[in-house]
Amino acid sequence: MGYLVKIQKVERPTNKSYYVNLPAAIADAIAVSKGELFEWWIEDKNVLVLSRTKKHSRRMFKNRLPS
Repeated sequence: MGYLVKIQKVERPTNKSYYVNLPAAIADAIAVSKGELFEWWIEDKNVLVLSRTKKHSRRMFKNRLPS
């Protein structure tokens, strides 16, 4: 199951921006820190990929074997 989010569009006189909010549950699960850098890229018209610029070690979850 995933989390549904809405894209927000903000139009200002000088620029137009779109925002995507990262749900707190997702941010907590991957231990996002304030100010941490991520990058987006387009895999295809249906898939956007979000990746950390600085790699973190894999996190162990309860009752799950490492992959």
